[in-house]
Amino acid sequence: MADTTFSVRLPEEVHILLGSLSKSMNRSKNFLAREAITRFVQSEADIVEGIKKGMADIEAGRIVPHEEAIRQMRETIARVAGETKTA
Repeated sequence: MADTTFSVRLPEEVHILLGSLSKSMNRSKNFLAREAITRFVQSEADIVEGIKKGMADIEAGRIVPHEEAIRQMRETIARVAGETKTA
């Protein structure tokens, strides 16, 4: 994947913190900013993708009613708790 560049305006206090952090970590401000943006964008993209999949499941009727989900979780917790006590 090819790299590209663009400018970002930061609040002065964030720029100062970035500079301080870069010195403490012996990394460039560019490296830290790139890492931060990459992680944030990937995380947000994953969240959006999960929401889209969830919405598709709802539209396709692949859902479990809330009460049923709670019942199943309580049964699982009770079973695991019982297994833990006998182990």
